[in-house]
Amino acid sequence: MSNTESSVSEQHKIRLEKLQQLREMEANPYPHSFDVSHNSQYILDHPELIKEDEQELEEVERVSVAGRIMTRRIMGKSTFFNLQDSKGEIQVYIRRDDVGKENYNKVFKKLTDIGDIVGIKGYVFKTGTGETTVYAEEFKLLSKTLRPIPIPKEVETEDGETKTYDAFTDKEQRYRQRYLDLVVNPEVRDVFQQRTSMVQAMRNFMNDKGYMEVETPILQPIYGGASAEPFVTHHNALDMKLYLRIANELYLKRLIVGGYDGVYEFSKDFRNEGLSRFHNPEFTQVELYVAYKDYNWMMDFVEKMVEHVAKALHGSTTVQVGDQEIDFKRPWPRIPMFEAIEEETGKDLYGKDLSELKEAAEELNIELEDSFGKGKIIDEIFGEYVEPNLIQPTFITDYPIEMSPLAKKHREKEGLVERFECICNGKEIANAFSELNDPVDQRERFEEQARLRADGDEEAMTLDEDFLQALEYGMPPTAGLGIGIDRLAMIMTDSESIRDVLFFPQMKPEK
Repeated sequence: MSNTESSVSEQHKIRLEKLQQLREMEANPYPHSFDVSHNSQYILDHPELIKEDEQELEEVERVSVAGRIMTRRIMGKSTFFNLQDSKGEIQVYIRRDDVGKENYNKVFKKLTDIGDIVGIKGYVFKTGTGETTVYAEEFKLLSKTLRPIPIPKEVETEDGETKTYDAFTDKEQRYRQRYLDLVVNPEVRDVFQQRTSMVQAMRNFMNDKGYMEVETPILQPIYGGASAEPFVTHHNALDMKLYLRIANELYLKRLIVGGYDGVYEFSKDFRNEGLSRFHNPEFTQVELYVAYKDYNWMMDFVEKMVEHVAKALHGSTTVQVGDQEIDFKRPWPRIPMFEAIEEETGKDLYGKDLSELKEAAEELNIELEDSFGKGKIIDEIFGEYVEPNLIQPTFITDYPIEMSPLAKKHREKEGLVERFECICNGKEIANAFSELNDPVDQRERFEEQARLRADGDEEAMTLDEDFLQALEYGMPPTAGLGIGIDRLAMIMTDSESIRDVLFFPQMKPEK
C-alpha cells in the first residue's frame, strides 16, 4: 500500500469514528433537505445584500447558502471558512456565541472536516479587508464526507517561490473520478457549461427554422446509416439479436418519407471501435434532414449555424484552440476531395482503378489491407495527407461513390456523389449528403456493401429491407447532415481530448 493510500485509509477510519460520534449525539449527519435562498455568485454580484454599518440587524435581508467546506481558519471561538457551491466560492464567518456552544465546539470544530457539505443561514457583511462574507447565524451539517477531498495546498519556499502540493491533476484519475474533478478543479465546470450552451444554441437555431426535434430507436434490429462495427445485445422476451445504433440516419429519413419537412435529433450513438484522443465508443451527434434541399444548401446552413454557435459562446466568430486562432466567419473554403489530395500529394486519383490506387498508396507509404476497396484506399490517403492540414473550417466536397453508399450521385461528375465533410482543426466535425432517394440505386449500393463485407470489410453497411421499402413509397429530394457534438465541443472549449468534454468517458479497466 502506498503512503497516499495509507493516509486515505487512516483518514477514512477517523471520519467513520466522527460519523459514529455524530449519531451518538443524535446530530443527524445526513438530513433530508435544506432551504437554499442564494448562491455564492448571486451574493457577490449583489452588493445591496451587504449590511451597512448603520443598519440594524432586523433591517438586513437574510441569506441561506449551502455547499462544501473547502478551507478553514479556526481562531478559537470563531472561524473563517470558504464554502463552495455550484456557482463558486464565498467566505463564511461563524462564531460559537451565534450558533451555540455544542454546535460550534463539538459538531463544527471537532466532527466537521474539509469537504463536508454544510448549510448556513445568516446575513452578508464585509470584513476589514473588504471581502464579502456570510455571517453565520445558523449552522447545519448536511453531509458528512468519509473520504478526504484532495485539496491542493500552496506552500511558500525559502526562496520565495510558491509550490503546490496534492493537486488533483492526474488526467486519468480525473476522468475516472469526474465528481472529484468537478469539486477540486471547478474550472472544469465551465467546459461543460459551454458544451450545454453550444447544444442549446444549435437547438434554438434549428427550432427557429421550424424543424422538429424527434427521437428514434437506440436498439435496432438492423444497424445502419454509417460504416462502423456495432455493439450487439439480446432481447430476451423476443429472443432476438439487437444492436446499439451506430447512427440514426435511416430512421430520420423514414420520417421525411412520412411527410415532415425537417427533423433533427441529438442522439447518443455507439461504435465498437478503439479509444483515442478523438474517439469514444459512446458519442453524441446531431443529425438533421430537410426535404427539398441539397448539399449546396446544407453547406450554407452549416456555416450559418456554427458561426451562430461561436458568437453565442465567445461573442465572436474566432475561437482560440491551442496556439491556433480558428475563424468561423462565413464563407468557408469548398474544395473537391480529389483536388485536395492532388494538391497535397501531387497525385491525381480521380477515375483510377483499384490497382492504380493501390500503386499510388504504396508510393505514399500507406499501409493497405487485402480487404481495402477503392473508397477505403482513397480515405486512407486523404486521412494521412490532407485532413491533418485543414485547421480553418473547410468543406471537402464530391466524394467517390464507393465511400458514400447513402449519397445521391453527382449531377455532373461521373463516379462521385454529392457529399461534403467539414474539416476543422485537423478532424472531421460534420458530414452531409444530397440524400439518395432512388430505391433501385440504393438497393444496388447496399448489395455492393454486402460484397465488401463478404470480402472482409467489417465496417461495410448491411442491407435494410424495411428502409428500402420506405424509399419505395417515395422520399422527396433531401439534404442530410451529421455534426459530431463532442468534437465540435472540443474546438469551442479549447480541449485537447474528447475525454475533456465528456463527463464520464470510457476508460480501460484499472489493474
